[in-house]
Amino acid sequence: MTLPRDFAELSMISKTRWQDGELQYFQHALSQILPYINAQGLTVLHEINKEMYYRSENNQDP
Repeated sequence: MTLPRDFAELSMISKTRWQDGELQYFQHALSQILPYINAQGLTVLHEINKEMYYRSENNQDP
């Protein structure tokens, strides 16, 4: 079993290298505290949302 990566580690790599579960977890967590995050946190949330959207678009059957 692999240990989940923490946000400090993930913040140093591209969102394209994040696992689906990591994207989902941090998207949910940041969405929950949205009224309290700063511009940098909002940018991270937008990047996560874009990556999740990109993956869902590319996984659709024709």
